[in-house]
Amino acid sequence: MTVQAVEKSLNAMYGGRKKRKGDFRGLWIARINAACRQMDVPYGRFVEGLKKAGVPLNRKMLAEIAVRDPASFQKLVGISRGT
Repeated sequence: MTVQAVEKSLNAMYGGRKKRKGDFRGLWIARINAACRQMDVPYGRFVEGLKKAGVPLNRKMLAEIAVRDPASFQKLVGISRGT
């Protein structure tokens, strides 16, 4: 009985860690999207432009820049637009 409870809790912990990763990804995308919308650029076009420009920033870093340094984020939007 105890062994089954431990196994079940270990499985739940594993699933919880995976869910948390997805939750954070959604949070980062929402933050980036909100910052993009303020600058009249859709999220998808922004990310696509950064990939074409060869900017190697992940969503976590883009979200941090969007929240903490709007001027730098505006420059990234310019890069994604090709200007």
